[in-house]
Amino acid sequence: MSLAETELTINGTSFKGVYIAILLSLATTLGGGVWTASSLYSRLEAVENVQIPDIVPLTENILLVEKKLSADISLIDQKLEDNDVSQLQGKLATLGVSLQTIAEQQNKLLLINEKVINLEKDIETMRATVAQAEMIGKDFTNISNDFTDLEAQMKKISTEIEDLWSGMDYLSNPLK
Repeated sequence: MSLAETELTINGTSFKGVYIAILLSLATTLGGGVWTASSLYSRLEAVENVQIPDIVPLTENILLVEKKLSADISLIDQKLEDNDVSQLQGKLATLGVSLQTIAEQQNKLLLINEKVINLEKDIETMRATVAQAEMIGKDFTNISNDFTDLEAQMKKISTEIEDLWSGMDYLSNPLK
């Protein structure tokens, strides 16, 4: 069933579907327009009902604030003069030079610190070398003790060999 074939009969009057669709779209458009106009009218009434306050007290308050600010500015000017701000530039220059000197000294200290760290590394290397030398020295002491023992044994063996030769000489020539 299509919109062109649809038909509505009210009290003997027949309406085709196309006319119903046109009438319905016109009615919704008119309803939207009425609703928008009503909304706009209510907003305008709300704006008209807003009361604008009297601004005379505000201007009086602004004048009081201006007087207070003027007094505060005068007080600040007086304090600046009392503290002799003109001397501040010279003091800042002195501080700048002092900070520059401190930065240079700190750089020197960092270099010294780096050298100290390198020396500590060298000292640790030397300690390791000394420990190795002590170990070698102990080995030499042990070898020296071994040589002393060997020398005593050699003397003993030499004495025994001489005694044996003397004995052999005696055996080969007992009358002598």
